[in-house]
Amino acid sequence: MEPRVLQLLLILHVLALPVQLCEIPRGNSALIKCLNMELLRLSQDLSEELNPSVYVALRLSADHSLKKEAQYLQRLKDVFQPSTSSSVAGGQQKQPNTGRLALYLLALRAACQDMDTLLGRQLVTQLKYHLHKEKEQIAFKGNGRPITSYYQYSLGVLALCVHGKKIDTHVIQKLLSAEKHKFMHGVKLSMDTKAMAGLAFTCLEQANLYEPKLVAAINLAIQRVTGSILQAQTTKGTFGNIFSSPLAMQLLIATGMSKKPECPKGMDALLGSLEQGHFQNPMIMSQLLPVLDGKSYLDIATMECRAEQDTLERDTRCPGSRTVILGTKMITVHLAVEHPPSPETLYNHSIQMPFESSLLDLLRTAAEQGPGQFTFETQNTLHGPLLTAVMGVKASNGERRYWQLLQAPDTSLQKGISDYQPQDGESIILKFSPW
Repeated sequence: MEPRVLQLLLILHVLALPVQLCEIPRGNSALIKCLNMELLRLSQDLSEELNPSVYVALRLSADHSLKKEAQYLQRLKDVFQPSTSSSVAGGQQKQPNTGRLALYLLALRAACQDMDTLLGRQLVTQLKYHLHKEKEQIAFKGNGRPITSYYQYSLGVLALCVHGKKIDTHVIQKLLSAEKHKFMHGVKLSMDTKAMAGLAFTCLEQANLYEPKLVAAINLAIQRVTGSILQAQTTKGTFGNIFSSPLAMQLLIATGMSKKPECPKGMDALLGSLEQGHFQNPMIMSQLLPVLDGKSYLDIATMECRAEQDTLERDTRCPGSRTVILGTKMITVHLAVEHPPSPETLYNHSIQMPFESSLLDLLRTAAEQGPGQFTFETQNTLHGPLLTAVMGVKASNGERRYWQLLQAPDTSLQKGISDYQPQDGESIILKFSPW
């Protein structure tokens, strides 16, 4: 057979091979529905922090409980859009930061709310003002850092873009500049920030609102972001770690990369971790659910909210909720506090606590065992409680220092203080570190 003919036959054979798309393997619909129901349960739990991301996930889902979704949206409105009477009665309302406001605007678009109202225009203007102040901070301080973070900055750009609003080109240029070398957390690439920026860039590219030169720069940024995320995939299929993978997968879906082999491999990793119960944080769960429905935050822009039906049934068999009932078995965990460059350890003790307790439970137990010997402070965030101070030493955005959670000797924990469960004999280090 002629070599050219043989080569042609080989090419035709390769083209005829089935392409493995980024689709959900059969048999996982009940697992996905259980995740949906858990997020719905969290939306009805008054003790949980209100999180617009949970609402967005419920709206992007194929299954709905329309009454409960409407109830949660109203609770969000009561916080983000308080009436004049409630504001006067309750005093000065605390303004949401860039990220929270951006998520709320995404939630409003997911509900198909009319933004061409006085209140709607005020919210859009407020987010534009936030981004303007973030941009000024980047230029003024000279260190290229916004007031909050590039993750929140990207989320703000994405929210305005999803609403079809034209964004100041200087705001976009700052994000383009940062994409090249600023998306780091310490010495590691911040996968969450990279993915969120990629989603923002993809929305901007599709908006048809900007000059060709700027669109070309945005396109190159998308290529760099997606390329670096694909390269970061581990042998287990995760992108960075399992908790940053949902946003990375959203970007792959949004950029039409479902034919890439990395996509089904990542989907398998997410489903495996979901089945094993690794996802307990509401924010990460809310980023995961759209992926399992083959969607991303960009799909919010085209939602019509028509012909929706209540399809989320109560009779789906699901494992128990994430509430943990502590048993009587006790474990011992070592806790140390380090404040470099001081060679002294500020705290160094072994703590006994019930099996399956969280790291937050460990900190509380340590504080109770010796009044004044160990102290800590936390701040509520949409990702859960954030450790902000230990032994009177507070984390500082200005100094770019935070309390790093380590498994001795130097392994960073991938979960927060309320999600991580120390094991018997484990040593935990709280280390004041730069980022």
